[in-house]
Amino acid sequence: MSKEHRDLTRISHHTKIVATIGPASSDEETLEHMIRVGLNVVRFNFSHGDAAFHGENARKVREASRRVGREVAIVADLQGPKIRVGVIEGGKMELARGDKLILDAAYEGEGKNLRVGLDYRELPKDVKAGDILLLDDGLLTLKVDKVIGEEVHTTVQNPAVLKSKKGINKQGGGLTAPALTEKDYQDLKTAVAIGADYIAVSFVKSAADMELARQLVSQAEDRGEILPGLIAKIERVEAIENLEEIILASDGVMVARGDLAVEVGNPAVPALQKRIIRTARQLRRFSITATQMMESMITNPVPTRAEVSDVANAVLDGTDAVMLSAESAAGAYPFETVRTMAQICAAAEQAQEDLPFEHTFDEIPVERIDQGIANSAVFTALLLHAKAIVALTESGTTAFQISRFGINLPIHALTPSLAVQRKMSIYRSVRPARLDTSKEHDEAIREAEEYLVQRRHLKSGDLYVITSGSMRSSGGTDELQVRRTR
Repeated sequence: MSKEHRDLTRISHHTKIVATIGPASSDEETLEHMIRVGLNVVRFNFSHGDAAFHGENARKVREASRRVGREVAIVADLQGPKIRVGVIEGGKMELARGDKLILDAAYEGEGKNLRVGLDYRELPKDVKAGDILLLDDGLLTLKVDKVIGEEVHTTVQNPAVLKSKKGINKQGGGLTAPALTEKDYQDLKTAVAIGADYIAVSFVKSAADMELARQLVSQAEDRGEILPGLIAKIERVEAIENLEEIILASDGVMVARGDLAVEVGNPAVPALQKRIIRTARQLRRFSITATQMMESMITNPVPTRAEVSDVANAVLDGTDAVMLSAESAAGAYPFETVRTMAQICAAAEQAQEDLPFEHTFDEIPVERIDQGIANSAVFTALLLHAKAIVALTESGTTAFQISRFGINLPIHALTPSLAVQRKMSIYRSVRPARLDTSKEHDEAIREAEEYLVQRRHLKSGDLYVITSGSMRSSGGTDELQVRRTR
């Protein structure tokens, strides 16, 4: 579809769309078009590019958002440890079943003659005879025969072509590489400096990984008043074993199905996806479902039916967001992919019945006043068939709490803070906007209603539920009203 003939009609969907920026989508016009049809969050892959590169991309995203008049969030996705083989002579090595391949941590040259070096030098210490290694996202399986010094001797289990720098996973987990490397420390500072709204930490194993990342963010020199939120990427066996503590130490989680599938096996991933999303909602955190959601659209203008079902099922699972990687970064149809994903989300949401009251409200505990207000707002809005929930919020917390119930009802979150507006872009059903909510209480509510009517989010006679804070000095949400527009 040519840019001149693109239909830029925005699709009304509650599940948010994350797209990775790359060569196919880094010009401002393409970004602008993607935002117009439903893009909510832009992912920066920190495995590529330097600080200047990411800074320029951030400028492009903000400019495209300004043109559209709709803010989006930026997620800086840290690379994490490089658990990979080294460079191979000629770029690849053909392997037959039964070949004896040596992974040599001390080898400095280009791989050849069934010997290849390692970027991850600790591998010989992490494996033993009988272990299974999966390379290149599971396309090559190796069985460890023995470990001699720095050499891991293996037997090839299936014919394959091993290319340079392909990743290594250990079946069942157990690689000791830390989640944050020296490169990640520097990239984290860059992410803060360019104004990233969230930072995703790769290969998380425990809450301690997230706590370290949070400490580093708080110490960054260029931090603003509102620090970036932290997203834990769930892609290791250890992360599943420590799931609840990791979720509690994070602002959100990403179901990173690629590496996770290699470690736990493909058949286990669908059930784990549901468990991770459900647990995140119960613990009041957001979730992103990622990896190969629309993979065929890298080269094709339409998705497969299986991909449509995959995206729809993630929506039905209750994920906050669905994510595109190579599809938007390097694919031939980045705009069409975002638009198609938005259409799938909208169709799945339309068919989705809200969770039964007793299940929803029993599932999410209430521990604070604002959580109680959020609970009551959702219950009241559903009971009275309100057209929307409106949250006057300074920090975004109340809108987030309301969104945890997974209702397919617009949550208009009005805040005076640009940074808060951007951060709320990732929450399911939340439609953030900037409005000075710090005025006298009744005036703020009146202006909020005028704003929503002027922009046709509400019309005369519509019933809506609004949350706000009467305790203006503390900024806490402690009030709920049911109103009808004039």
